[in-house]
Amino acid sequence: MNAIFDLLYAVLELYKLVLIVTIIMGWLFVFGVINRYNKVVDTIWNVCTSLTEPVLRPIRNILPNMGGLDLSPIVVFLGILFLQSFIAKDLRPALT
Repeated sequence: MNAIFDLLYAVLELYKLVLIVTIIMGWLFVFGVINRYNKVVDTIWNVCTSLTEPVLRPIRNILPNMGGLDLSPIVVFLGILFLQSFIAKDLRPALT
């Protein structure tokens, strides 16, 4: 049972990493540091957005419009931290 919790915890860690990469790449696009015409950059961007957009889009629909500020990644990041804390402190001791 611990292996399942460890795997779930690791998947959540990887998702946090993909979320951070997506946020940083979005900033780099806006400031013109990298461009999407590079095939490697475009491939990384497409993979990251295809993994994060299904989670971020419903949250964007719920949150009020803040102009150019997107708070949905912060909400997802806090949700992941909550899930990891719940798994580590509450769920694992209760089921082992």
